[in-house]
Amino acid sequence: MKRFHVHLRVEDLARSISFYSRLLNAPPTRVEDDYAKWMIDDPALNFAISTRGGRVGVDHLGIQADGAADLLELKARAQAADMSLLDEGETTCCYSRSDKYWVTDPQGIAWEHFQTLDSVPVYSESSAASSVSACCGPAKQQGIPLNIAVRVAGPAAPCCQPGI
Repeated sequence: MKRFHVHLRVEDLARSISFYSRLLNAPPTRVEDDYAKWMIDDPALNFAISTRGGRVGVDHLGIQADGAADLLELKARAQAADMSLLDEGETTCCYSRSDKYWVTDPQGIAWEHFQTLDSVPVYSESSAASSVSACCGPAKQQGIPLNIAVRVAGPAAPCCQPGI
């Protein structure tokens, strides 16, 4: 199974949790000081909001795969669409440890394809392979344009700094 993923930046987390809980007819499955996530089955949706980053609005879109085979299928689709692909491998982001990669559509919208491996107690951690936290997707330091770095709504945000 795959789930559509939407991540929004919001100004007021409590007010947004109240609104989206009524809209989605369900409480969040995870709430932190700066983040909330709903895992909805009908429709299959992983909907997340956070107060991290730049301007309010869509942070990125994506598809969450339940298993490695589904993630490989998504990767093959992205490659067939001639999209540049940045494979982050195993990384930590949004209170989860995941295997993921990023692509950017022709309009410059970042798409994350990922498989969640585990829950973690922090929003993000720096990895040995990257000088920026995984929540930011591809790093400009790796020669990838910021538009593929999930900074769709604005410049690099504080979560993009090492160790944050």
